[in-house]
Amino acid sequence: MRADAIFIGIEVADDVAGVRVDVDGTGLLELGRHRRVELVERNIDECILCDMCVAAAPPGAVAVHRLYDTEAVRA
Repeated sequence: MRADAIFIGIEVADDVAGVRVDVDGTGLLELGRHRRVELVERNIDECILCDMCVAAAPPGAVAVHRLYDTEAVRA
């Protein structure tokens, strides 16, 4: 997870492979070297918190952390 993350922190386990990286259309994940799934940091702002990447990955392989205080967020 990026150290400077403010709103959303996304973690991808180092050994994740075989995950569909196009599941949500944001370009957040891509196949990198050795066909490992990698986070595309420049696309983090595109994340809409749909959790489709979490659902497509093996359990515990991808985590989306909401770093903001939900009490402070008003609709």
